[in-house]
Amino acid sequence: MASPREIRRRIRGVRNMSQITRAIQMVAATKMRRAQERSTASRPYSERLREFIADLSSQQMDAEELRQYPLLEDRPVNTAGMILITPDRGLTGALNGNLIRRGVRFIREDAGVPTKVIAVGKKGRDFMTRTDQDLIADFTGLGDGPSLDDIRPIAQIAIQEFLTGSVDSVHLVYPKFVNTLTQTPEVVQILPIVRPEGDEAQDVNYIFEPDAPTVLNEILPRYVEVLLYQAVLETVASFYSAQMVAMRNATDNAKELAEDLDLSLNKARQAQITNEVAEISAGANAFRVD
Repeated sequence: MASPREIRRRIRGVRNMSQITRAIQMVAATKMRRAQERSTASRPYSERLREFIADLSSQQMDAEELRQYPLLEDRPVNTAGMILITPDRGLTGALNGNLIRRGVRFIREDAGVPTKVIAVGKKGRDFMTRTDQDLIADFTGLGDGPSLDDIRPIAQIAIQEFLTGSVDSVHLVYPKFVNTLTQTPEVVQILPIVRPEGDEAQDVNYIFEPDAPTVLNEILPRYVEVLLYQAVLETVASFYSAQMVAMRNATDNAKELAEDLDLSLNKARQAQITNEVAEISAGANAFRVD
């Protein structure tokens, strides 16, 4: 059994750690609310744009018309592209591991062809680098409140890779924020642009000025940017939610461990007292004269 001094040292260490995890939990809870507000505020615009793209992509177009919209071109996939969005930091429980595993499964199983990776976030970038994946670009340090201008370079690289034929499709892997306790890895195809699943096409006759190709070739890249922007906001909200829950669990575990160590300390002190009493009794008996 450990000595009382060693147990006291462990108790101090555990309590100090619980104070740290408690502080991280409080900060994460505050930042999580702000991240949720940003993610919620951007959803109406994102959903309305999704509806427009659903209407557009459901229209019947012949081969000549499709050639005017290169981002709608559906071709055989010989090389795939993947944008993996992860947080820059850890202390998030299983969030980073789940995202990376989903990305690896996409590369090994879903894609079925050589895959080029764009990593957004240090955790995903570090893993892709360690495992020698075909990493063509990485973006880190976007912060808690990225703007659309911060996301635009990511979209531009993905679009350029698709237009030049370096990749024949681009998929996005990110954590979808469901609620504080649930963040699920999602895989979404962003290139070529297809009608979003679950969106009903509507019979709408749009009037384009000056003409449809000019307008749509400007809107379609914006759609890719908005998808990426929303995914990054979802990632920030997921990060702070997962961190808050993980730190709360760590704090609770530290408290339980401290209580167990207090019990062990009492047992060790009792054993020490018993040993001392036994030694005194044995010494007294040794000097006793019959």
